[in-house]
Amino acid sequence: MAEKKLEVEIQVIIHATEDSQKIFDSFKQIFGVDEDDFTTQKLQGHYDNPIALVNGKIKKKKAAIFVKNLISNITKKDINEIVEDLESRCDGSGLYMRISKQSLVEGKIEPAADDPIKLKIYTPVYSQKDILKTYSEILTSTI
Repeated sequence: MAEKKLEVEIQVIIHATEDSQKIFDSFKQIFGVDEDDFTTQKLQGHYDNPIALVNGKIKKKKAAIFVKNLISNITKKDINEIVEDLESRCDGSGLYMRISKQSLVEGKIEPAADDPIKLKIYTPVYSQKDILKTYSEILTSTI
């Protein structure tokens, strides 16, 4: 996987009732991503409750470490499900994933649909027909 040029975009919505520091600490502990790698935008939710939209973009070696740690912390069963569902998870040259914010704080990586951390993993794929093969190789390279 080291030969792949990778970028990772991270998006998290942090609600007023959540401890943002726990989330940043989990990113540092599990992925080696610093709080400085994120930008935070303060917004208002549906009921005028404060929320923070947190975005991060990491590249090169840091992105490769992130992907390696992501894959090594997801169960083999979950990886297999992601690989089987690659067609609906890929758009352009990006792979989209959603992981549980709660599980991250608990030191685990689990897929999530509700209130997730959104991830976009990007590597240049010059031929559309190679996208599924490329991401399948990335996801299974450390199993």
